[in-house]
Amino acid sequence: MQLGDVITEARILLQDTNTSYQRYSDSDLLGFANQALRRIAVLRPDLFSYFGAIDCLAGTVIQSLPSDAIRLMEVFSVVGGGAVRETNRETMDDTYPTWVSETAGPAVNWMRHPRSQTKFFIYPQAPANQQLVVEYAQAPSTYEADEPVDLLPDAYYPVVLDGVIFLAESIDNEHVNAGRAELFQRSFAEALAANMQARELTDKERSAVEEKNEKAR
Repeated sequence: MQLGDVITEARILLQDTNTSYQRYSDSDLLGFANQALRRIAVLRPDLFSYFGAIDCLAGTVIQSLPSDAIRLMEVFSVVGGGAVRETNRETMDDTYPTWVSETAGPAVNWMRHPRSQTKFFIYPQAPANQQLVVEYAQAPSTYEADEPVDLLPDAYYPVVLDGVIFLAESIDNEHVNAGRAELFQRSFAEALAANMQARELTDKERSAVEEKNEKAR
C-alpha cells in the first residue's frame, strides 16, 4: 500500500479532481492519510505488530520497550537462550518476595506492568548485554506518498481511505458534508471492529464455529 494511491482515490470520492482548483492539497490529504494510520494503530495496535530483538537495561527487573512502541504484546525468549514464560507480579511477590533483588541471570519469567503498556518486568534482573525476542505494536512512522506502508496489510487500504474521507469532510465548512463525515467515520470504525470479531474464527486452535456446532449437538 502507498498513500499516494489512497490520495488519488480519495479525490474521486471527495469530487476534488479538478486540477485547476482543488479544495484539498496533496499535502493536506497526505496528512489525513498519516492521521488515519495513527488512528488505526490506537484502535487496533495488533495490526502494527513488530517482531524482533530489544536490548535489556542491565541490573534491573524493570524493562522498557523502544520509543516507537505503543504496547507490549509478548516476550518470547532470550536471544541465544531459553524461552521466557509470562507470570504476574502478584504471584512473584507472594511466593518469592526477594525476586527483585535476585542475582542477575538469563530471564526466565516476564510480567506485564499494571499501569504502563510499554514497560514490563523480568525475572531475574538482566545481566549485561542481554537481548529479548519480543512482539510489540509499533507506532506508524510518517509516510511519504510514494513510500510503502510496511506494517499495515494491503487489505486495510479501504479502511485508510475511509479515514481520509472522514477527516477531510470533518474540516469542510459546508453543513451538507457533516453527514458524509459521519458515514465514513462509521465505516472506518465498523471495519476495524468487524475484523476483530472475525479473528475469533481464525486465531484460535479451535474455531468459534466448531465450538458452536459442538454446543448444538
